[in-house]
Amino acid sequence: MAEGIFNHLTKGRHKAFSAGISLAKEINPLAVEVMREIGVDISGQKPKMLDHKLAKEVDKVISMGCINGCPVIKIDEDWQIEDPKGKAIDKFRQVKDIIYSKVEELIQRLDNEKC
Repeated sequence: MAEGIFNHLTKGRHKAFSAGISLAKEINPLAVEVMREIGVDISGQKPKMLDHKLAKEVDKVISMGCINGCPVIKIDEDWQIEDPKGKAIDKFRQVKDIIYSKVEELIQRLDNEKC
């Protein structure tokens, strides 16, 4: 959800990649559904692994809170957002709203850094 929101809001000024430390088989269908509700289509996204190669290609690595203590990747920020996996769609909506707010704040900081 964070990748979709970020890339939607920045319209190319910045680029986000979402990845995890274990590879999911697919994007969670409930995440796809709640993102469609706000006009962001993440159905074409594919799960990606967070590894050293990807970490070296990005300016910031932000954890949603799911990889606390990851011994191999330096985390720049940890947002401590609950993983909604296995929960009802209302939990996905709550998490999406939290992510949206955090992403807006991050974009503001990134835009200010470029000035």
